[in-house]
Amino acid sequence: MQDHFLLIASRDPYTHAAARRCYQLAAQLAGEGRRVTLFLVQNGVLPARPSGGSGELADLARRGVRVLADDFSLRERGIAPRRLAQGVQPAPLESVIEALEHGARALWH
Repeated sequence: MQDHFLLIASRDPYTHAAARRCYQLAAQLAGEGRRVTLFLVQNGVLPARPSGGSGELADLARRGVRVLADDFSLRERGIAPRRLAQGVQPAPLESVIEALEHGARALWH
């Protein structure tokens, strides 16, 4: 069974370098053929809006990273799920719990 990595990004890449490092790790793991999910939560959902900053998320999705944005965090920030950047899908927090139940290795940034 292929390893599944769940990276949880709670900070935006505009003010926190750790968010970009999380994206880089996701790209690296996907490049190694690993199954990777990037779950955006809290201010981590800010680049999920179509903008200049959402290109990194679209690139990750093209590389095979599953990019999910917490639907509650989206609502709190007034971001409509139908208006997400290319490659980003809304998802409930339960997605994290399900991934953990199925043996995903988690890293929270």
